Amino acid sequence: MKILVLGPGAREHAIVTALLSEDSPHDVVCAPGNAGIAAAGVATPALDYVDPTAVEAFVREHGFDLVVIGPEAPLVAGVADPLRLAGVPVFGPSQAAAALEGSKAFAKRIMAEVGVPTGGAKRVTTTAEAEGVLDEFGAPYVVKADGLAAGKGVLVTNDRAAALDHVATWAPHGEVLIEESLDGQEVSLFFFADGHDVVPLSPAQDYKRIFDGDEGPNTGGMGAYSPLPWLPGGVDAFVREVTETVALPTVRQLEAEGTPFVGLLYCGLIVTAQGIKVIEFNARFGDPETQVVLPRMVSPLSEYLLAAATGQLGSKPAPEFSDDVAVVVVLASEGYPGDVVAGREVTGISATGELTGPIEGVHLVHAATRREAAAAGDEGAWVATGGRVLGVVARANNFGDARARAYQGIDQLRLEGGQHRTDIAARVV
Repeated sequence: MKILVLGPGAREHAIVTALLSEDSPHDVVCAPGNAGIAAAGVATPALDYVDPTAVEAFVREHGFDLVVIGPEAPLVAGVADPLRLAGVPVFGPSQAAAALEGSKAFAKRIMAEVGVPTGGAKRVTTTAEAEGVLDEFGAPYVVKADGLAAGKGVLVTNDRAAALDHVATWAPHGEVLIEESLDGQEVSLFFFADGHDVVPLSPAQDYKRIFDGDEGPNTGGMGAYSPLPWLPGGVDAFVREVTETVALPTVRQLEAEGTPFVGLLYCGLIVTAQGIKVIEFNARFGDPETQVVLPRMVSPLSEYLLAAATGQLGSKPAPEFSDDVAVVVVLASEGYPGDVVAGREVTGISATGELTGPIEGVHLVHAATRREAAAAGDEGAWVATGGRVLGVVARANNFGDARARAYQGIDQLRLEGGQHRTDIAARVV
């Protein structure tokens, strides 16, 4: 197939890598892509990927068989809608269905309609309203911006003043949700969805906080691992329960409301003493969980993307996953997730975008890098251009080896002021 992947980050790099690894060759283009994707030999044309008109014109011009929308911004902007109206198979929900991620209040309403287990929540628009709600729920306080916030709209804190400050920061941009605090291990579980049926992938766990021991502010994700051998009742029973009580009811409710969800339903879950509950939904592959889920997927990813886009998931079995484990550790720039210091050189990366010293079972995913033009006698420096710069992904037949390989890869990379967590997958090891 001729496949267009939209997006510039590590998630899109992981999707492209999975598509290129299939036995049947595909013509893959990633727009706008990034330097790591380009270094792998994939075309990365400049394109305003959040502009529905620009994307539709590009797809019409080049005749793609499938469009895969990676990030949330183009989904919420409605990029999928004109493509779908034109008959182009699109993996990604409509603007209306993407509200499941774009509005936490909308997601809470959908969950309430079908009885999906989740924490209690109340909407506020001012700090005055928030004071009473914070006291009602008690500490730790969970405050969430209703709309998209690049992973930075959620605050969990015992500091009431900090919680009120978070409300004051985000209330001018829309409603803010104050939620019941839920205690337990968090799990990310992806589902392919075609508007009516769902097919699960393999669970993963990510690390949102910037520092070891889950300290510091929330980030877009500092690492992840898959599978999760500690799940109560085992992986199969866990996936079956989430399918029946969360994913399928949610997709069927959206279908009943005339906003069918076609694409990737990300269920952010927590295993509490009272059972599995939903923390949030996303409308696309999660980052960095995608980087550890897709490398373990044995079944061809393209078949499921196309089946979802064309309403054919009902005839597809759950995809097969290897028994290997995967771990990803993210290297971030100084200052992340606050004021980022960008523009510094990253060493340890070859001309192909991989480690200069190859390690068995290890590859890099690029999130925010740029390749400088090569000068005489060199290959051109790699430069960090944003907060999360690279992910080191390692596979092995056990967690100890996979984790060791990932940190061996991290040790090869040098970035002034760079930061990474040292405890990714330590618990499961």
